[in-house]
Order: sequence, then C-alpha cells, then structure tokens
Amino acid sequence: MSNEILYILLPDYAAHEIVFLSQAIASDEFALKENPKYVNKVVAPTLEPVKSIGGFRTLPDYSFDTLPDDYAALILIGGFGWATPLADQVESIVRDALSKGKPVGAICNAASFMAKHGFLNNVRHTGNGLEQLKLWGGENYTNTEGYVNAQAVTDSNIVTANGSATLEFAKELLLLLENDTPERIEMYYQFNKQGFCALFK
Repeated sequence: MSNEILYILLPDYAAHEIVFLSQAIASDEFALKENPKYVNKVVAPTLEPVKSIGGFRTLPDYSFDTLPDDYAALILIGGFGWATPLADQVESIVRDALSKGKPVGAICNAASFMAKHGFLNNVRHTGNGLEQLKLWGGENYTNTEGYVNAQAVTDSNIVTANGSATLEFAKELLLLLENDTPERIEMYYQFNKQGFCALFK
C-alpha cells in the first residue's frame, strides 16, 4: 500500500485548512521527520499551479488524470471551488476511494460536496451547518438525522468538519491514520488549541 496522502485542491482553496494535518504528517516537534509514515501529495484538476483564496499558488504533484491508483488517504480541502462545476470531476475519485476502503476527509465546502453526491447518507457527519448540507445536497442528501453539531466527526472511514475546525479535522484524521500514538496526537492538538502560554506557565 502506498503511503501517499492525496490532498485535492480546487481553485480558490482554503489554505489554512491543510496546515495542521500536513504539518503533523511531515514533521514533529523536533524537525522534519527523516522517515515519515506518510507523505503529503497535492492533486489538482491539472498540473498547472492552483491558487488559494489568499493568492498563494501551489504546484500539484498529480492532476485528476495522473493520480495514482493506490494511496493511503484522500483529503478534500475546502474553498470556493467546490461550488463550481469543476468539483463534479472529483465525484468519481471519491467514489473510487470509498470503494477501496480508503480514508476520506472533507472539510468546509468539501463536506457539502460530499452531501451533494450522497456520500454522507450512511455515516454520522458534520459540515458547515445542516442547512448548507441540505441546500447543497438537495434530493441526494437523505441523512439529516446523521448530522452532528460538532467541529469534526469520524464515522467508518469518513471524516467531516466545518470550516473553523482545521485543528479538529487534523486530529481526527491523525487518529484514523494512526500517524502517531493517541497520546502524542492529543499533545499536538492541545498545544495548538490552547497555545504555548497556556500550557507552559
């Protein structure tokens, strides 16, 4: 099994939503990991640089046409691109990932995209509020009772989160992926949640 974690970035992606997860994958409190368990890779519609909401441009490792068949997890990073027709090209990628039993994470508008395509109908989940999930999901979203008013939710191999839950999203995925011990993942979470001054008085 490949150890690559694939992050799908659409134009005008929310750069802050990738930070805590990707950092914990690649580094620890000492430095960049010499032998990380997983490797971060960026997937975009084409191999051209993809622009974040803030204007930063990221050079993809793969396009939708060249992404590998085997990988460790698929992560959908939120942003405005999920409200465009371009996002519909991701449906088959997500469907393939779920059919292979791969962990799939979706944050912010990407969670609403998951509702739109019926991917949340058999799991507990969250997102940018139940009303947005219903609006985006329409007839394809049939699991309003599965909605949980929480920052991030894991059920089976699917992790969902709202747009303010970058850190909780990372924590849930790090646990699901067993990136480190639960104790060290909790320590990473608390350090970033509470801050240096609160923890080291």
